[in-house]
Amino acid sequence: MPQKSSACSQAVPSVSIQNADFDAAQEYAQLRDSGAGTGAIATFTGLVRDSGDRQGVTGLFLEHYPGMTEQVISDLIAQAGQRWDVRKARVIHRIGRLPLQSQIVFVGVCSAHRGDAFAACEFIMDALKTSAPFWKKELTDAGEHWVEQKASDVARAEGW
Repeated sequence: MPQKSSACSQAVPSVSIQNADFDAAQEYAQLRDSGAGTGAIATFTGLVRDSGDRQGVTGLFLEHYPGMTEQVISDLIAQAGQRWDVRKARVIHRIGRLPLQSQIVFVGVCSAHRGDAFAACEFIMDALKTSAPFWKKELTDAGEHWVEQKASDVARAEGW
């Protein structure tokens, strides 16, 4: 995969940490407005599922370190822009109590070419899972517990 260095141009804040849900279609539309040189947009949206460390998950509760979280994710976007042709990038991560099937995270990347868009989007998501200061608690009918970082997530992030 070709690696390029380019500056990320951002028309909207590139990172949002929020309680409120987001509109993935609206986020896509804003990414699509990144200019005539954009030939590809890759997005990822993560959802709350009913299993994780334990079965019977009924929801999640997420916390973060305000200020630091946004800076870490902004740095990940900048790293992606140094490695690939990133025209525009957007990351939204939700916090607070989230029921099943809620959207948790959105990562979107614009590039001239699909390979750069796919790679940058996947890199940002993989690195976010291991680098950004989020804490996730799984909620179940039997109680709640904090989720530990998974070795598989660390291995994926280290693979970049």
